[in-house]
Amino acid sequence: QVQLVESGGGLVQAGGSLRLSCAASGRTFGSYAMGWFRQAPGKEREFVAAIGWSGGSTIYADSVKGRFTISRDNAKRTVYLQMNSLKPEDTAVYFCAADDDSGIPKKLRLFYDYWGQGTQVTVSS
Repeated sequence: QVQLVESGGGLVQAGGSLRLSCAASGRTFGSYAMGWFRQAPGKEREFVAAIGWSGGSTIYADSVKGRFTISRDNAKRTVYLQMNSLKPEDTAVYFCAADDDSGIPKKLRLFYDYWGQGTQVTVSS
């Protein structure tokens, strides 16, 4: 069983930055892939970024490439999402997710077994 708790959301002006954190329980955190997804009002949950078990492999949605950076600290059982140059269209609830069946990062929601409760990010224009 894995429990995930996100933090770091808030209100920021366009062009600003936020850093999200996701703290995970479970002894095998260092063996599985982690992802970030987001869901805006009235829209489906979409992929943002994912990272492999060692942190050496990362993938991003085209909409955030070059602005967001995903990273992890296995000793702290935490995954991060550094968000720079934020835009109003980045406004959403951000969720972290864990794929405990594989250490390879993936874009599809169906591969992720555990989800956090989400943290709100609001970017004002």
